[in-house]
Amino acid sequence: MIRPRLLGASLLLASALSIGSMPAAALADTGSAGSGSSSGSSSSSVQPPIPTGSVVLSITDRNLNLSGVQNARDAGGYRTTDGHTVRPGLVYRTAALNGASDTDLANLVARNVKSVHDLRTSAEQSLSGADKVPAGATEYHNDIIGQASPLVGLSTGSGGGALYQAFITAPGANAGFAAVLRDIETNPGAVLYHCTAGKDRTGWTSAVLLTILGVDHDTVVYDFMLSNYYRGAQSGDTLNGVTASELETAFSQANTTYGSFANYVSTGLGLTATDIATLKAKLLV
Repeated sequence: MIRPRLLGASLLLASALSIGSMPAAALADTGSAGSGSSSGSSSSSVQPPIPTGSVVLSITDRNLNLSGVQNARDAGGYRTTDGHTVRPGLVYRTAALNGASDTDLANLVARNVKSVHDLRTSAEQSLSGADKVPAGATEYHNDIIGQASPLVGLSTGSGGGALYQAFITAPGANAGFAAVLRDIETNPGAVLYHCTAGKDRTGWTSAVLLTILGVDHDTVVYDFMLSNYYRGAQSGDTLNGVTASELETAFSQANTTYGSFANYVSTGLGLTATDIATLKAKLLV
């Protein structure tokens, strides 16, 4: 429930976020960027980031092929620094599911999705519509920024440092992110998490998960930047895309607030060594 003093800011935030969620089909990491894109997408001229440095991909096509859901992809398929690979087929990241078609939902059922974590605010849900949840899945509402400073809402539509700092500092943010990670740890099926556009809150969730699993930082940034490709965002399009500096802002804030990323995970998110070991045992091969 939205607190009265934050209602105006929450509605402003929701409006800003919804501007950047124009329907567009998710795309594969390789191949024709224009294939299957919906109207309003500039993806035909946007190429995926080129893997450089230590980036090693064990799968190149992580596209879930959902016609009514943006930025829908498998979070797995990346190599860790100790030679393991993040299992595909267990964790999915998308934009909001309110536009999912019956075929999209059947796709998610076939992928054994048992949990859907909606990271949007209540105002965003009211404005854009409730999720369409695949049969057999349980939906959870983990509001990340609903209690953030109203100033965050002024820049949320185009991302920015204040938003990414709020992922670490906003009341309720740690609990929301931790809930997703704990569900991934214990859920016998696949887990899907999303925000409105599937790029900011969702992007930080994936960055945290991959870093915990031991994926190197270059690869974490690569995965984060894939949102530009899947959303057809040209360079400089802050409304529809993301920048590496935004992700670095969140990591920097975690270090500033907690002293290190490891302390952010243990103290901020409350994950124990056992939690981390369980996540690795489940998700790494």
